[in-house]
Amino acid sequence: MASPKPRSSARTTSLRDSEESERLEATSSWEALEWFKIEPVSRSVSHVNLDFLLEAEELIVEGYGVVLVNTDEAGTLIVTNFRLIFLSEGTRNIIALGTIPLATIEKFTKTAVRVQSTLRQFDKTPSRRLLQVIGKDMRIIVFAFRPKTKQRRAVFDALLRCTKPASLRDLYAFFCGPSKFNNTNPKVRLLNEYFRLLGKGSYHASMSMIESGSFTFSNDEWRISSINSNYNMCPSYPFAFIVPRGISDEEVIQASTFRARCRLPVVSWCHPVTGAVLARSSQPLVGLMMNMRSNTDEKLVAALCTQLSGVMGERRKLYIADARPRKNALANGAMGGGSESSSNYFQSEIVFFGIDNIHAMRDSLARLRDYLDTYGASSSDGMSSFLRHGGWTWGGGNLSGMSASVSTLGDSGWLIHVQNILAGSAWIAARVALESASVLVHCSDGWDRTTQLVSLANLLLDPYYRTFTGFQALIEKDWLAFGHPFSDRIGMPTIFGSSNVPFELSRQSSVGSFPSSPMRQASGSFTSQAPSSSHAQNLNNYSPIFLQWIDCVSQLLRMYPFAFEFSSGFLVDFLDCVLSCRFGNFFCNSEKERQQCVVSEACGCLWAYLADLRASEGSSHVHYNPFYDPLKHNGPLLPPAAALAPTLWPRFHLRWACPSEAEAGEVEGQCRKMAIKFSELQKAKEVAERKAKEVTIAMESLSADLRHEKQLSSSAVNLAKRASKESEAIKRAVQSLGCKVHFASTGDCTVGIESYPVDNPQKFASSPSKRVPDGTVQLDEKSDLSVSITVMAEDAIPSNPVAGVCETLCPLRTRDGVCKWPDAGCAQLGSQFLGLKANFEAFDQLSIYDSYFRSE
Repeated sequence: MASPKPRSSARTTSLRDSEESERLEATSSWEALEWFKIEPVSRSVSHVNLDFLLEAEELIVEGYGVVLVNTDEAGTLIVTNFRLIFLSEGTRNIIALGTIPLATIEKFTKTAVRVQSTLRQFDKTPSRRLLQVIGKDMRIIVFAFRPKTKQRRAVFDALLRCTKPASLRDLYAFFCGPSKFNNTNPKVRLLNEYFRLLGKGSYHASMSMIESGSFTFSNDEWRISSINSNYNMCPSYPFAFIVPRGISDEEVIQASTFRARCRLPVVSWCHPVTGAVLARSSQPLVGLMMNMRSNTDEKLVAALCTQLSGVMGERRKLYIADARPRKNALANGAMGGGSESSSNYFQSEIVFFGIDNIHAMRDSLARLRDYLDTYGASSSDGMSSFLRHGGWTWGGGNLSGMSASVSTLGDSGWLIHVQNILAGSAWIAARVALESASVLVHCSDGWDRTTQLVSLANLLLDPYYRTFTGFQALIEKDWLAFGHPFSDRIGMPTIFGSSNVPFELSRQSSVGSFPSSPMRQASGSFTSQAPSSSHAQNLNNYSPIFLQWIDCVSQLLRMYPFAFEFSSGFLVDFLDCVLSCRFGNFFCNSEKERQQCVVSEACGCLWAYLADLRASEGSSHVHYNPFYDPLKHNGPLLPPAAALAPTLWPRFHLRWACPSEAEAGEVEGQCRKMAIKFSELQKAKEVAERKAKEVTIAMESLSADLRHEKQLSSSAVNLAKRASKESEAIKRAVQSLGCKVHFASTGDCTVGIESYPVDNPQKFASSPSKRVPDGTVQLDEKSDLSVSITVMAEDAIPSNPVAGVCETLCPLRTRDGVCKWPDAGCAQLGSQFLGLKANFEAFDQLSIYDSYFRSE
C-alpha cells in the first residue's frame, strides 16, 4: 500500500555540522560519515513537517542522520503510533522501503558491526550501530545510526512500546476511529450471503431481524440455525450457520461434542443445481484406538449426502478430505483426536492431502524471505549482488552459485506448500462440479488448513466469489465468521492480553540455515542482543496462513486472467491493509471476540476504504482487472494438475528485494495504460461529437431562419405585386373617367382632366412617406419610390373640377349637393355631361370600390 508523500517545507538541516550534512547528501551513503567525530545531537520535533501524518497519527520519537542501508540513502527516521517512517534527507519524501506499519513488523534487533579499514586501525574504528527490522510483508530493513547519539536506543525503546501494546484498545485503529470508513454490522452481510446460498436472495437481512431471531430461513434441503446465537455451543463459530434441514438443534448440540472445539460439520457452499455441498468441521474425537463413535455426528454427516437429482433412491457420494498428512492425523489420536473411518460414515471415502502445519509454513516463509534478501537487488546488508552491480559473480560467488541459489529457493518449501493447497482445492472443486458429490473438509481444529481449502474451492466453484463483492463475502464467511484466529496468526493483541508475537528475536531463530544479513559482510564482527526466552515461546502461534491463501489466489489469477474482476494490485493492497492493522475487520480470533470489543463500531472498515479508492478513479483504477470477462468463465474453474505449478508472486514477493523486476512484464499495467488512453480518446470523441451536434443544431437554426426570411421576402413580393395591381386598377379607373395618369420615374403621379378649362393640370404626388402630427405625410427622400400626400381641411380643399360640373349641371344631383356616382342616375342613364365621356364597358371589367374615391 503506497504511503502518502509529504508536502515540501522549509526546515533546518538534520545534522549538527553543516559540512557533514552536505557530504552526507552528496554521497547518500552512511560510509561517508566520520562516525567517531560526530557528537550527540538533540533535535526538536517541531523542525519536521508533519503534513504526511494520517488522521490521529502522532509522532513519538525521531532520529536524524539515519541511513537506510538497503539503498544507501540518508534521511530522518520517525516513529509514530502507527508507522515507522523514513524521510529522504534531500527531498523530504517518504521512502516506501523504509516505511512500515508497526503491526507489520515481525521482529527487530539491535546489531553492531565493526568494519576493519586497516590492520592498525581496527581497534580505533568505531562499530556501526544498526537496527534490523523484519517485516511480515517479505522485507528486511537495516538502519544505520551515528554512534554516541543514543538515537538508536530511543527508536528501539519506542518500537518496543508501540509494537507490543498491552491491549487491543491501544492499537492505532481505535485511536483513529471509523472516520469516513464506517463499518456496517458483519452479521447482516453474513446472513445475506446465507440467503443467497439458499436461493432466498430476494430477502435482505437487518439488525432487527437478527435481534428478533427471524432469520432462520430454509429451503428443501438446508436451513439456517440460530442455536449458536449466544456463542455458547461453539465460541469460534458464527452466530448462525447452515445445517441439513432434517437435523434438529438438539442433535446439532449433541454432534458438536464429538468434534474438536465443538466445531461440528456445517455447510459452507451448496450447488444451486445439483444440490452438492461443501462442508467444513474440525477433527472427530475418535481417540487413540479410533474406536469412539457418535450416532448424531454420523447422522449429521450422512445428511450431507442428499439424493441425486433425477435419480430415484440413489444418494450422492461423500468425500471426507483430511488436510493433514496421514501420520499427523494418527498422531493426533494420542491426544483424543484423529480421523474418521469410512466404515462408520455411509458411502464415504477418506482422502488425506498432506498439507503441513502452521509451524512449517512460518519457517518456510522465513527461508523464502531470506532468499529474496540475499539475492535481491536491495539487500539489507548493503552489499550488491550480481543483479545489483552487474558483475560477473552471482550470489557472492561464481556461476556455480546460480544452481545453489535455485536449490535454496526450493529448500524454502514455500512453492511446494502453495502447490499442495492449490491441488487440494482443485480436487475438491472437481468432485463437487463433476461428480455432484459432497465434500467434508477438516484438519485438526478446522480453522487454518480447512479454511484455506474450503475458501479456495469456493473461489473455483462460484464465479460470484471472483468479483469484488463476492470476494468480500467469501472472506467474511469462511475466514472471519468461522473463526480463523487472526490475532494469533498475524500477531496482534488479543482481548485477553498482550501480543503473541516476539519483536526482539535474533534472525537465526526462525530462518533455518540462512546467515543473518549483517553477518554476510565481507569483513568485521557482528554482535546481537540476545532474544528473550518468553518472546521465543510466544512465537509458536504466529503463521502466515492468510498470506499463503492470498498467494494461492494470485496463482489462480495468473492462470485465469479473464475470470477475476480484481487485479493482483488489489490483492497486494488488501494484504497490506490486513497486516497493518489500520482497520478493525481482522482483529481478534473470532466473531464473538470482535463483538465483545465492539470492533465494527469503534474502528474503520477496510472494505469501505478499498471501495473508496476504486471509486476515486473508476474502472481505470489499479484494483480493476482490465482483462475481466464474466462471460468467458461463468462456471467453475477446474485447473488440471499440470497447470498447478506455482511461481513467485512478483507484485508481492519481489517488490522490496527487486522493485524494478516486480513491475517488469506486467501486462496488466500496459493494458491499463492502453485502457486509460482509450478512455481519453473516447472522451475526446464524445466532446467532438457533442460540438458537431451543436454545430448541426446551429446550422439547422440558421436554415430555419433563412427559410423564414425567404417566406417573409416572398410575402413582401406578393404584397408588392398586389399593390402594383391595385395601382394599375386605380390608374385604369381614373383613366376611364377621361383622366390621364402619368407616373414619373421619381415616383410623382400627374393626373390631367380632359375637356376642363383648367390652366394647369392637378398633380397628385405619390411616394413612400411618413405621417407627421399635423396630418401631413412627408416624402422620404431615401426611398426609391416616394409618395407625398397632403391632407387638408374640407374648407381648404379646392373643388374638384368634375365634381363642380356635376353639381352645377347634373339634374339628378342630390339635395345635399354631394355626387353619388356611380350610384347616381347619370351613371345609370349613361348620360353625357360637358364633354365627360364615360367608358361603361371598362367599368364593368373593373373592381371599383367606394374607397378609391373617398377622402382620407
